[in-house]
Amino acid sequence: MKKIGIVMGSDSDLPVLRKAMDTLDSLGIPFECHIYSAHRTPEQARAFALSARENGFGAIIAAAGMAAHLAGAIAAATTLPVIGIPCQGPCLDGIDALLSTVQMPSGIPVATVAVNGGVNAALLAAQILAVEDPALAQKLDAKRESDAQKVLAKDAALQAALNRNPSAQEEESQR
Repeated sequence: MKKIGIVMGSDSDLPVLRKAMDTLDSLGIPFECHIYSAHRTPEQARAFALSARENGFGAIIAAAGMAAHLAGAIAAATTLPVIGIPCQGPCLDGIDALLSTVQMPSGIPVATVAVNGGVNAALLAAQILAVEDPALAQKLDAKRESDAQKVLAKDAALQAALNRNPSAQEEESQR
């Protein structure tokens, strides 16, 4: 199985990426994680991206806040799918990072998930790998079904708590 590259612009992005790593772990997907800055360590970020395919990666998740140029810098140096996670920063609640990540020029695509969207970035990376991996596709299907069952169980609990006797409530409302 191909692995997922995870790159963050700063260790302050680790809580967001921890969710991505936990999700990849739960699906049995190997990953490798690094801290590279598009501005402070551009050569290392570029070298990572340039060698990613030959190093066994199938997609790259790049997370950064504020100017959030990391995903674009990575995407400029590889044709592997790059998934950008805009991270919430100290100024504009991550809107600055979101706009920076999503506004890539034609020819250098970056798939962008929600601000702090580590789980969805990992799931999107898994879906990319699952195109060629039926066993992984089955794991994703099972996760979707499990997630749906959790929602339905919560609805059943809510209905039990709020609608103790639905027919009595109906009679009361008709009076």
